[in-house]
Amino acid sequence: MAKIEKETVITSYSGSVFKRLFGYMKPYLGKFILAIVMILAVTVFAIVKPILIARAIDTYIEGYDRTYAIVDEANADLSYNGLFLTKDFEENQVFSYCQIVLYDDNYYYFENLDARQVQVLVKQNDEGIKKVIAQTKNIIEIADENGNVLQGKLLLKEDLKVLRSSDYKGIFIIGMIYLIVLALNALIDSAQSYILLITGQNIIYDMRNQLFKHVSSLSLRFFDTHAVGQIDTRITNDVEALNRMFSHILVNLIRNFIMILGFALVMLGLNSRLAIIVFIYLPVIFILTYYFRKISRSVYRVVRTKITQLNIFLSEHISGMKLIQIFAREKEKFAQFEEKSDDLYKNRIKELFVYAFFRPITSLIANLAIVAIVYKGAHYVLSGTLTVGVLYIFVSYIRSFFWPIQEMAEQFSTLQNAFASAEKIFTLLDEKSKIEEIANPIKPKKIKGKIEFKNVWFAYESENYVLKDVSFVIEPGQKVAFVGATGAGKSSILNLIGRYYDIQQGEILIDDINIKEMSLKQIRKAIGQVQQDVFIFTGDVKSNIRLLNEDITIDQIKQAAKAVNAHQFIESLPNKYDEMLTERGTNLSFGQRQLLSFARTLVINPTILVMDEATANIDTETELLIQEALKTLMEGRTTIMVAHRLSTIQHADNIIVLDNGNIVESGTHQKLLTQDGIYKKLYELQKYDDKIKPSK
Repeated sequence: MAKIEKETVITSYSGSVFKRLFGYMKPYLGKFILAIVMILAVTVFAIVKPILIARAIDTYIEGYDRTYAIVDEANADLSYNGLFLTKDFEENQVFSYCQIVLYDDNYYYFENLDARQVQVLVKQNDEGIKKVIAQTKNIIEIADENGNVLQGKLLLKEDLKVLRSSDYKGIFIIGMIYLIVLALNALIDSAQSYILLITGQNIIYDMRNQLFKHVSSLSLRFFDTHAVGQIDTRITNDVEALNRMFSHILVNLIRNFIMILGFALVMLGLNSRLAIIVFIYLPVIFILTYYFRKISRSVYRVVRTKITQLNIFLSEHISGMKLIQIFAREKEKFAQFEEKSDDLYKNRIKELFVYAFFRPITSLIANLAIVAIVYKGAHYVLSGTLTVGVLYIFVSYIRSFFWPIQEMAEQFSTLQNAFASAEKIFTLLDEKSKIEEIANPIKPKKIKGKIEFKNVWFAYESENYVLKDVSFVIEPGQKVAFVGATGAGKSSILNLIGRYYDIQQGEILIDDINIKEMSLKQIRKAIGQVQQDVFIFTGDVKSNIRLLNEDITIDQIKQAAKAVNAHQFIESLPNKYDEMLTERGTNLSFGQRQLLSFARTLVINPTILVMDEATANIDTETELLIQEALKTLMEGRTTIMVAHRLSTIQHADNIIVLDNGNIVESGTHQKLLTQDGIYKKLYELQKYDDKIKPSK
């Protein structure tokens, strides 16, 4: 096969990423809408909680100065000093009032007041009692605007407890409401998180499966030109990068936007002057956010590229570790890995630095806003134009106001990073297989096994033709071998029969039907192929033979294993057919792996047998056993063999000799030996090599 350079970057994506991502969200749209509704509820709870505490402060904790109305027993909240009192009343239905005032750190009680007198006491209480005309141990006297004397009695702790019983009740009710809000918030927040996490995992599951299925359908040419580590990164790292976007980012962006808007409106409604002080800091936050997004996006893209390069390096070098150790290149390869790892590390540090800088700066701005609000708000409270509860709301809201802005900046960055990963994923999904199947392929009831090449020209890339005007016919049941020097085109012919590549010129026919007009699945199902480099999957012996085809029974597996003389060594394993094999079958010998591949091929009962150097790694004794089995197994099947060891193909009905992509000789073993050609020279060279080889 001609050498093809591996690409390290799949071409860029040019479509609408969001529109395509929405396609994956569409089946789960109902769950996303439910999660958004839940997040709206959680947002409302976040806005309401400080308001509840502020109400408890202003109405009940600081509510000693609320006026009591003297009412009948039916409408009273409490009874004190022979009077029935309530704080909840309508002014036009009350004629007498009671009032508590604070003077010199003591509380005094005034009763049987009219509305004008109450106003005087409330006003003096807010501004500080200044017109005390007399004071004894238990009594103070205050003059109103007309010079009338109002007398107040000192309240003891027991008196305050009775008079403020309604305040205790109000605090208890607000506390219960607050607990209910907390419980609902926790319940709904947990539910929406669970819904989003499950939905995100479902989407990622669908996407990952689609990716692997698509990659499995691509032609071998794609794998010739793209590094395995790069494809691994797409299916694992890049897909996982989308998980956080589906699980958190999209819906939480909506939540944060609503929270920012909600907090801003509530603050403006409570006190526009304090709200403006908070908003002054917003431009600084927006500027920081803009640069954070710009820098983090640039750094993240570099990090993703470095991760891909590291994965490619690991995939290649772990697979080739045996070769590295054979040539004692561990130190040099480690130096290469360390260089790539160090490169990734430095870019990761840059990424972390960006985040480490952004978070403290935004927190500092939020704290500066709190300082400004507390300073200005304290002046308003002392001047009586602002309540302590409202000041508490502002202090609580400031962190809750700046936190979503900070989080949105990071979410936008994560969203952009996810889009970058999505671009790579969609580029891979849009990769078209070079082997295209027609809409309505011809499907003969049974493939008999006739194979014909008509003037076939084939190149792996550009016009570097590996096969040049090749023509031959293999009749059903014939055993044909291809021989020639390395690079002559032998293995390429085998790949073309299964249509793993398409030819540039000419025709390839199976049973007189052009393979481009046939079903790929039917063609490949009819061909059983054994290669020199046998791939063993992690799993037990029987699963490596049936390859997840559950229609193949254990009896059929054993029968195939016996036919290729693999049964004996399998039975010698501790768990026999249930013995677990390691990756690439490293716990088996070369010969045992090859025997398994024979069993794997023969168990599907193919019409056409293809063997590419199938006995190259098997010792002479094992080879003799296989040759004995193959004589029986090849009966009635079209068999195509590629072998350097000519002794294994002497029984072939026809031997085709290739040289530099051309057919130069063909005939039986005996016929070719009578000709003074390439085959005879190869045969004599191998005979000579066999003679000079030392005996084992």
